[in-house]
Amino acid sequence: MKILKITPLLLLLAVFFTSCSSVRVASDYDREANFGNYGSYAFFKPGIDKADISDLDKKRILRAIEVEMEKKGFTKSEDPDLLVSIFTKTNENINIYQGGNPYWGYGWGWSPWYWGSGFNTVNRTSEGTLYIDLIDSEGKELVWQGMGTAALASEVNKKQERINEIVAKIMEKYPPGIE
Repeated sequence: MKILKITPLLLLLAVFFTSCSSVRVASDYDREANFGNYGSYAFFKPGIDKADISDLDKKRILRAIEVEMEKKGFTKSEDPDLLVSIFTKTNENINIYQGGNPYWGYGWGWSPWYWGSGFNTVNRTSEGTLYIDLIDSEGKELVWQGMGTAALASEVNKKQERINEIVAKIMEKYPPGIE
């Protein structure tokens, strides 16, 4: 009988923890671009400078992108095939959970001394969206864009780990058509 009481709690915790770690990703690309022609990259400083985040977070993101580009066989170059730029957006989500006595005022469970509506909790989470743009260096045209949205890590020592996870999930979509 105890197992029946514990199982729903464990399922709820599992759903909560997996939803916190999830990264929602999407990508779009120029259907006429030949992605096999790209083998080198460089960061597009004017675009990166416009990103509205701290310089430390920019460094974290760029390090994570370097790792993923290297995994895909790209080399960093002074004369690149692709320029890499980033853009970020953040949102604060406020969730209010209202709980209470489902029997308040009705039949069994009603008590004239019970005046409250149970419990209320407020949960604030910051959610960020990272866009990674790959720009053809010759034509200066966007050829691929990946986007990832996820809850942000608030602890400094977990930021790099979270950014690595987000960038890796986004870059799984590159090159297009291989999924």
